[in-house]
Amino acid sequence: MSELELPEVETDTQPETQLDRDDHLRPEFVRAVLDAVEDGDDEAARALVEPLHPADIADLFELTPQEDRAALARAVTDLLGGDVFAEMNDYVREDLIDALEPHQVADLASELDTDDAVAIIEDMDEDEQRAVLRALDPDDRAAIEEALSYAEESAGRLMQRELIAVPEHWTVGDAIDYLRGHEELTTDFWEIFVVDPAHKPIGTCQLSWMLRTPRGIAIADVMKREQTLIPVDMDQEEVALRFQKYALISAAVVDHGGRLVGMITVDDIVHIISEEAGEDTLRLAGAGDGDINEPIRLTVRTRFTWLVVNLGTAMVASSVVGLFQGTIASFALLAVLMPIVSGMGGNAGTQTLAVVVRALATNQLTSSNTARMIGREFRIAAANGVMLGTLIGCGTYVIFHNPNLSIVIAAAMLTNNIVAGLSGVLVPVTLDKFRIDPAVSSAVFVTTMTDTMGFFSFLGLASLWGLHG
Repeated sequence: MSELELPEVETDTQPETQLDRDDHLRPEFVRAVLDAVEDGDDEAARALVEPLHPADIADLFELTPQEDRAALARAVTDLLGGDVFAEMNDYVREDLIDALEPHQVADLASELDTDDAVAIIEDMDEDEQRAVLRALDPDDRAAIEEALSYAEESAGRLMQRELIAVPEHWTVGDAIDYLRGHEELTTDFWEIFVVDPAHKPIGTCQLSWMLRTPRGIAIADVMKREQTLIPVDMDQEEVALRFQKYALISAAVVDHGGRLVGMITVDDIVHIISEEAGEDTLRLAGAGDGDINEPIRLTVRTRFTWLVVNLGTAMVASSVVGLFQGTIASFALLAVLMPIVSGMGGNAGTQTLAVVVRALATNQLTSSNTARMIGREFRIAAANGVMLGTLIGCGTYVIFHNPNLSIVIAAAMLTNNIVAGLSGVLVPVTLDKFRIDPAVSSAVFVTTMTDTMGFFSFLGLASLWGLHG
């Protein structure tokens, strides 16, 4: 037998010089593209950018200084499809969208699923939105207008309307013929929704099941009846939790009457989980969106607001110190040691607060286990307080040879750690009960309590103990 020669297969791999091993665009590649744009060599810039994945093109624009983005966009205009805009950072996308005509935005939106099109249009001014919607096809316009009618960060905004739904009385063969005979149907799906005559979802059928099932078998006999339905007004964070809890790939979205109106897929949820986790972390620090592409003026305003709030809480804590001026004057060493007590309490409170806010965000902490959580954090705080109090007490004695001072600072450390542990639980839980985002407001209250109690416990105990120089 003669040896078969296999034909060479051309691969579409990207040159290794574009991405590093962490899949980030290399600085020298970004510089080469920008140099080509700056030199007016649009053809060279386009040749460099063309092999990139849409997500990497979006990254390229995010890495480009704001003043150079318009020139880069002009150089690679034909590569800026809707899939690139869908991957872009919000602030970068807004900059580029502002430079486009309404009909150009409409062309981009028409290339995308409804959820991605909405993400592009929703942040535009009302006049610009209307102009873009007028330029869309009637079907696309109706779908996007319906999505915009739902609240921001709700399932209605997040869902896509492009899905496959078939009646329960069809056979597998009927469904296959339907899929093959209608070119206008969406091409990106992995399961089919089965609906009753009122268009209410009663089950799902995976494509793999259909391919392995004889044509004459009824869809109702092979479909999976258990499904997780998402109300159209559910918050996107709760949607993400459901996907995570039930390991969903996609889920049907239903209106108030229980009718199927759209679906949400796991690729959208990955973005939501990342956004929500980042938001909670940044809110705890009062850093706003924390986006490096956010306009400086907006960043300054957000951070300054929280810094003013923190200034107010610092004044509250300092007023407590003012109550013990006489004690501090008679024993100046107290002024040296009191920041240690308040600082350690603040650190302990922040640790507990981070755990509790995360537990609330992921639904690990509910009314069923709140009491147990409080008891758990009390025991942790007491244990840490005893150990830290012993350490600081011994250290103080070694340095200052004053047993009374050592006892006072050890007792204050234990007291403030317990306060920090309890406030780290009670503050966010209480705020959550009143429908106030604990990630936004908790840190201010916890810090105020630990600073105030740190100073009060240490200086108060020192006064009661009669410490003096």
